[in-house]
Amino acid sequence: MDNRYDVVVIGGGPNGLGIACYLAKCGMSVCICEDRMELGGGAENAEPIPGFRIDPHATYLYGAAAPGFEQLELHKYGFRMKYYKHLEGGITTDGKALRLGMHDMEDSIKSLRKYSDKDAQIYEIFEGTMRNKSVDILRSVYWTPPPPEGMTLAREDLPWVKVMQENVPFFDPGWCDLSTFEILDALHENEMLKVMIAMSSWYNGPHPTWPGTGIFGLTCNLLAAHSSGSPIGGMHSLTHALVRCALAHKVRFLTNSRVEEIIIEDGEAKGVILADDAPVEKKKIYADQAVISGVHVKDTFQKLVSSRWLDTEFLQKIDDINLKGGSLFVLSLITTELPKYKGDAEEVYSNGYPTCTFLPVDSRETLLNQTRDVYSLNTHPTDPESMILPVCVHDIFDSTRCPPGYHVLSPIYLQMPPPEYHVDGPLAVNEAKDDIVEIMLDTIRKVAPNMTEDKIVAKFVNTPYDSHLRNFGFIGGNWYGSRVGEEEWYNSRPLPELRRYRTPVHKLYLCNQTSYPGGLCLLAVPYNLMHTLINDLDLSPGEWWYPSPHYIPEGA
Repeated sequence: MDNRYDVVVIGGGPNGLGIACYLAKCGMSVCICEDRMELGGGAENAEPIPGFRIDPHATYLYGAAAPGFEQLELHKYGFRMKYYKHLEGGITTDGKALRLGMHDMEDSIKSLRKYSDKDAQIYEIFEGTMRNKSVDILRSVYWTPPPPEGMTLAREDLPWVKVMQENVPFFDPGWCDLSTFEILDALHENEMLKVMIAMSSWYNGPHPTWPGTGIFGLTCNLLAAHSSGSPIGGMHSLTHALVRCALAHKVRFLTNSRVEEIIIEDGEAKGVILADDAPVEKKKIYADQAVISGVHVKDTFQKLVSSRWLDTEFLQKIDDINLKGGSLFVLSLITTELPKYKGDAEEVYSNGYPTCTFLPVDSRETLLNQTRDVYSLNTHPTDPESMILPVCVHDIFDSTRCPPGYHVLSPIYLQMPPPEYHVDGPLAVNEAKDDIVEIMLDTIRKVAPNMTEDKIVAKFVNTPYDSHLRNFGFIGGNWYGSRVGEEEWYNSRPLPELRRYRTPVHKLYLCNQTSYPGGLCLLAVPYNLMHTLINDLDLSPGEWWYPSPHYIPEGA
């Protein structure tokens, strides 16, 4: 075995795989060192019972606008999407219902008009604009690197402001200062709709009350609406396509190979040292051009890089990175029936079941109560009045998820504090998980009374602590890696000096969901990182590569 490559990548999740594919396609020799037995990170599926596929982490593919799907030609490597006609619905405790989806705009507008003509009109204008311009808008937000270090863009020069100003009729640059709820209150009337969008914002990005993040709250909803689907067979199908692409370009994989240390000489990354139990003879893997860390920013600098190469102030900033806002309790159910929702919902859903239902969406107060528990009290919700659940079911569109006659309700999410922050200790949620499951089921049964125990074949739970153990990149079980607040976004994600994926160690780069723009299996981090690496490593990709039109080169 060779132990010298142009680039060594630490971690084989979607971001590590993505950057390995990009670099190998440029002709570089690349080695991925992965701690676990299998590749894919959060883009995985579990099969606890043969034939039943559940999602312990990611469940929808939000990256349909990613240049990487075209640039890496993932369709050649077996990648196939299943698009959902009806993406999401919302149910109140008295059975009022909404159903939305970009693949059936007429139905969505009809559903909204039942409660508000204004909301139907705004949705029609907004979604009509999005249908034609959603790729441009999304790429301006997620697939554009931040400006060079030391450069601060004026509001009118922010890429998404320029694109939205040109394409969204009612866009107001003042939205840059607002929270998601503040923008929703300015645009819409119906509380059900606002709660649905706010929940989608929180579970895919920023909390809906955080100031300055409202545009990102709306655009993460647009990510979901634009993609409206998942890979056939589940998220691990994305992993399979990326691995096949990497193999086609001669990437070398070392699984069960934990990296214990990044080799640094004279302030320059030179390779990695593997754990003694790694199944390879040579434990030192050298990198002539770069080492790329696809693991959490905290682990990168607190465990893999010796503190002698980092100053105390920088290490304190790393320690201060906030983990709140992405630690999920994941319940999966195998059932013999779909939930049958009461009231108007039965009629609304009768001609098309959405893949995700938020329940109950009566009032934002329930969401804010959950926020109080998770962020202020640092405990898990124990009261139905602090609980709105996204209940996802994919098998109605993708028959590969389970055998006929059954359904897989997976995932059913509930936000939690990171284990490190829990007031009763890191194992508190695991110790209370049976009680939490029963409260979640009681919440579901309030609006779907048919979900009795005799209809449930099996239950599976993945707590934030479980996620951390299952996927070492998820510190605190946090799928987004760190808080998605105004002070940890764009120029400042994860820190201002790390905005372009460079680090204080020469030739060491970051490629993890803690880097801008974050999680969601977008292939955005590797695409944005490529802009930096093309410059630093003097790469000459072929005509298949195209940079973001909003990219600002170094020294510009």
